Amino acid sequence: MSRMPEAARILPFPTNDARAIPPRVPENRLPPQLLASVLAHVDALGGGEGQFPLPMPGVNVIRAKRHVPANPQVYKPSLCIVFEGLKQIEFGDQSLEYGVMECLIVNMEIPATGRIVGSTPDEPFLGMTIEFDAELLRSVLEQLPDRPASRSHDGPSLLVTKVGDQLADCLVRLVRMAQTPEAVPILYPAVMREIYYWLLTGPHGGEISKQVMPETHLERVSRAIRVMRENFAQTLRIEQLADIARMSPSSFHQHFKALTSMTPVQFQKQLRLLEARRLMIADAANVTDAAYRVGYESASQFSREYSRTFGISPKRDVTMRRALLAEVGAS
Repeated sequence: MSRMPEAARILPFPTNDARAIPPRVPENRLPPQLLASVLAHVDALGGGEGQFPLPMPGVNVIRAKRHVPANPQVYKPSLCIVFEGLKQIEFGDQSLEYGVMECLIVNMEIPATGRIVGSTPDEPFLGMTIEFDAELLRSVLEQLPDRPASRSHDGPSLLVTKVGDQLADCLVRLVRMAQTPEAVPILYPAVMREIYYWLLTGPHGGEISKQVMPETHLERVSRAIRVMRENFAQTLRIEQLADIARMSPSSFHQHFKALTSMTPVQFQKQLRLLEARRLMIADAANVTDAAYRVGYESASQFSREYSRTFGISPKRDVTMRRALLAEVGAS
């Protein structure tokens, strides 16, 4: 079985892009106590920029003060919140942006490209990511008196919504909990249950609930995606994937495209390219070796598809990423 592409970020923080996109005026205000708590956590871990993990699995604060090239990656089901600045996400043929006190909800594993817009030392980006705990989310859903209503048709599995006062209050308590790590095993599940409650009873609760409800189109397609990730170097026929999802090939293709904004072939190609990128950056594999290890029969075809997908040649991308990692590590 081939190694699964890494879902974790290669770089220590999300990304900026050279494209000039005017920052929009934020419509929402960041509660002062939330800002103070987040900055206190950053300062306690040495300040500066990068990822600042909290003592809970899959929870990180992120600060960026500089331009960093866009960083494609496999996003896990998660909640991505912006406290200061503006971020964009591109997946398939879709694009979303979210700013101050807005969040991106990722309902399924999906290759996407995130970029921070316009961060500078004077106006840094500040945000937070929280990976979903499917078991805990399911537990909260089962205790709701009424199941959240969802769309009658499939839409993209990534969506943006505002961070309400109740959710903001939970985030304050979550960040402050980092000051007393011994309290995390006791208090963290309770705060996360509250976060899931507000999300499930909010305007997108029906879509979020599909992550853990059996036999939804999202759950069925997610089954096939897990197989694609575990066997990304192999050629998988649409009939095989449809059988895993318990759908006809035409229905599977339709729902897959609706949820991911990609065809299964495009999705697998991105998985291969992302794993090859990881092999070249993290494991020092050369272009030819990385291409063959992820299932390409031709290094030249791999290079063409890499450049077409990421907008930069493999060698140039790897050189730039290594230099950036060295710069960040030295700062």
